[in-house]
Parts: sequence; C-alpha cells; structure tokens
Amino acid sequence: MNKKKPSQKTDDIYASKDLATPLAKYQFPNHQHKAEIIFSAIKDELLLDGNSRQNLATFCQTWVDEESRELMNLSIDKNIIDKDEYPQTAEIETRCVHLLADLWHSPSPTETLGCSTIGSSEAAMLGGLALKWQWRKKREKLKKTTSKPNLICGPVQVCWHKFAKYFDVELREIPLEKNRLLMTPEEVCKRIDENTIGVVPTLGVTFTCQYEPVLEVHEALDTYEKKHGLNIPMHIDAASGGFLAPFCAPTLQWDFRLPRVKSINASGHKFGLAPLGVGWVVWREVKDLPPDLIFRVNYLGGDMPTFALNFSRPGGQVITQYYNFLHLGREGYREIHDRCYETASYLSKSIANMGPFKIIYGSDKEKGIPALTWTLKNEKSMSGYTLFDLADRLRNRGWQVPAYSMPAHREDLVVQRILVRHGVSRDLAELLILDISRTLKYFQEHSKPVAKPVHRTVAFNHS
Repeated sequence: MNKKKPSQKTDDIYASKDLATPLAKYQFPNHQHKAEIIFSAIKDELLLDGNSRQNLATFCQTWVDEESRELMNLSIDKNIIDKDEYPQTAEIETRCVHLLADLWHSPSPTETLGCSTIGSSEAAMLGGLALKWQWRKKREKLKKTTSKPNLICGPVQVCWHKFAKYFDVELREIPLEKNRLLMTPEEVCKRIDENTIGVVPTLGVTFTCQYEPVLEVHEALDTYEKKHGLNIPMHIDAASGGFLAPFCAPTLQWDFRLPRVKSINASGHKFGLAPLGVGWVVWREVKDLPPDLIFRVNYLGGDMPTFALNFSRPGGQVITQYYNFLHLGREGYREIHDRCYETASYLSKSIANMGPFKIIYGSDKEKGIPALTWTLKNEKSMSGYTLFDLADRLRNRGWQVPAYSMPAHREDLVVQRILVRHGVSRDLAELLILDISRTLKYFQEHSKPVAKPVHRTVAFNHS
C-alpha cells in the first residue's frame, strides 16, 4: 500500500501566499490563482456588507425559498432576449404578462401587451414613453406642435426625474405642503394643459408609503374633460402597491377598471416576492402601446419583437416570478402580505407608545403598503437627539432604519421609515423595538443641547 508523502506546503487557505497580499484593486492580475482561495477572500469581503434581512429601508425582497434558488441556478445561462434559443422562457414571460393583465383587470387580458424589465424603473420609463408617443400622434393629427410635452405627478422616485430628462419631458411635480404630502385632484387639475401627456399617481409613495388617490384623480379628469375637452390618460406607478392592493384591498379601484388607466408598472422583486432583477409593465389594451415603439430584431437566427431599454438580461427572475404566481396564487399572496401588514401595525403601535414619536402613516391595507413612517413630536422629545442620531445608533446593531428630510417645500420635516417585507417576522420586530427602547434610554442618560436641525436629502429610486 502506497503511503501518501507528507506535503511540504500547507493546504490551509489563509496560510497561502495568494492571500499574503491584498486583492487586486487597480491593476489587472497577471497570473491565475486557485478558485477556492479567491472564493474565500471575496466571501470574507462580503461579510462587511449589512445583513439584508435587517435592512428595513429597502422595498426589495431579501428572502427567497429554496425552490426559487434552485430555479435561479437552473436558469443562470438563459438570456431572456433570445426568444429563439429559449422559447419556453419567452412563453413563461408571456404567461406572466397575461396573468398580471388579469390581476389588474385588463378588459382583454389574453390579448394585451406587456413585458418584463430589469426593474420597475425601466418599466415606468416604458409606460411614460408610450404616453409621449400617443400624445405626439394625437398632436400631429391636429397639426399642432409637439415640442413641449409635460407629465404630472406627485412626489416621485428618481426614475421619473430621469425619464423627464432623458426623454425631454417637463415634469410637473406637485410640491408638498404643510398639511398635504400626496397628490390631490385639485393640484393635478391646476397643472393640466394641451401638452400634458398623462398623469402618474403612485401606489405606494416612497417618502410616506401611502397610496395616492387614483380614483379621485380619475374622476377629476373626467370632470376636466367635460369642461375643457382634453382627454388626459393615466399611468399608474404601482412599483409596490401593484402586488399588494389586488390581494389585500381587492375593492380599491386603481387599475384597469378605470378607463383612463392605460398602463401600469410594478416591481416583481418587491412585493411580487421574486429575486432581485425583475419589473413589469402592462398596457390596458393592444392599442395603448404604439406599434412603432416595438422593434423587430433578427438575433441569432430568430425574428423577435422587443420593447425594452435593455437587451440581454437574465431569465431566472422571470421564471421564479411565474413559480410564485403558480405556487402562491391569490390566497398565498394575501396570507403573506396580511402578515406583513399585521407586523407593520404592531411596530406602528409600539413606536407610537414610546412617547417621542408622531406616526405619519401606520400600515393600512386601503391606504398604503405594509410600512410605517414617523417624525418627532418636537425637537426636545428625544433628549436633544435627532432621528438621524437614532438611525445611526440602530445601525450599530445591524438595523437599517433610514431617517431623511422630505422633498421640496417640506425639507423641514424629518421622518423615519420601516418597510415590512416577507421575512420580517414578529420576532425580528420585537427585537427592533427592544433596540429602539435601549437607544432612547441611552439618549436620556446622555442628553445633549438641542442642535439646529441638519437637513439631509435622500434620492429615492424604486429600490
């Protein structure tokens, strides 16, 4: 029997020469290194990231089941743009569009058009582009100028500012006022003119987590048309609410039940419960998506239609989205999101009872997403400390609970926010409450003079 000769070199990863120096940062490496060594080094660097489950700032899903992980592994090589090579992935994407059209009450769910995107921001821009093209076509028929399109919205995410700048549209964003933090029908109608391409209510505003009054705005636009003859369409930015309201507030009218709603965008990787990297846009009917925005591409031997800002992208997120639709159905989505609303309501009541805080929004199925936002009752209510101090102190325990100033005209209002997603359990919520209580006790024991508030702005995107 041959005896194995003792190795003259240790096989311990952290004793290897490859890790005797820092990883390359500025110069491309000349030589190859063992996979397991580089894997371990990069894995160690990732330890410095925050724990995503404690990130109560993000709208994005941070927990997925084992079946989703396995489907992602099986789909790692699938390029969703290549419908000729991956026809079943293309078929699954089409099924998802039809299922969403049905969920959002399209009058023709088996025939209407839509597509997956890399996220809700891309989906929102596609909806905005369709509005612009339809407006331009209407203006050209009337032989009128098409040089000054505008879009009306409430306090919105960065993606709509990007849309306005990239595609040369004036964004008429309704500023906040002391007692008004959302779009109202009156403020919308003040801003309409013949160059308005559409109105965009948000179903889950990032700053307060509330739903804007879609039905009321729709009715106001009906009245406006009767008086002024202008037919103004709507696009609904349902990045969060699109996967909440159908299950938890099914009688709320915000979708294609309202005839002015021509398109809807939503994030599959938020309350749609899919892994990061998928959004959706669906049009009410085929006629609402201008055909000249759809490209036909001869790619790798196949002729395929495409309407997207991106080209090559992974197909796994779409496949796992379809898995969620089939696995959960309306019943499963409702049960999961109901638990999230209950946990958010528990957090809201607990934080309100602590004393220093005034709840702005506290989790209501009919009025917003499973979340809560609050501010300080007054500058002295937290022993001279601010919500920014509270956020920093909680970060020491791994919690990301952001504090931020509100947008223009209400920069004086500093709020703090918690989002409750699938995976944020009641037990985690109780641990957070304990940490907030400990922090308040620390502030009381180490009080400081009230400082002049520092306004910090946060640029929110759809994540």
